[in-house]
Amino acid sequence: MDFFVFISGFVFGPLVGASIGILIWLIYGVMNPYGFVLQVWLATMFSESIYGLIGGLMGKRTASKNFYSNRFGLSFLFGIAGFFLTLFYDLITNIVYALAFSIPIGIALITGVPFALVHELSNTILFGSCSIPLIVALEKFIGGERFGVFKK
Repeated sequence: MDFFVFISGFVFGPLVGASIGILIWLIYGVMNPYGFVLQVWLATMFSESIYGLIGGLMGKRTASKNFYSNRFGLSFLFGIAGFFLTLFYDLITNIVYALAFSIPIGIALITGVPFALVHELSNTILFGSCSIPLIVALEKFIGGERFGVFKK
């Protein structure tokens, strides 16, 4: 989900990307069969929106540059963005979870480490390896080269 929110921001701008992040969790939180805790639900909506916001800002920033000859560098940048965005997401949601259930923050962060490591590593790989192919495919699908970051 994080990856698609980020890409939606990159392709359609920060406002759309952030809105998609909020809407995804708005729907999932309401339809979750396990229910939700308001504070954690709000934290996930906020944190997910950051993926779309940063994706949108990166899209605007890279639109004027041609990265065709440096796809590795751009893939690396996407991977780093995925790592740090996910680290932020995991920190915020774990801290809010701790506060909502009166758990010491340190304990919540420590118990969240195994999931966080898998989450951060998988998003780093996903963002780094799949961003460029999906952006190129979406450019073709929506008709044109809006970003032009991969022109020859």
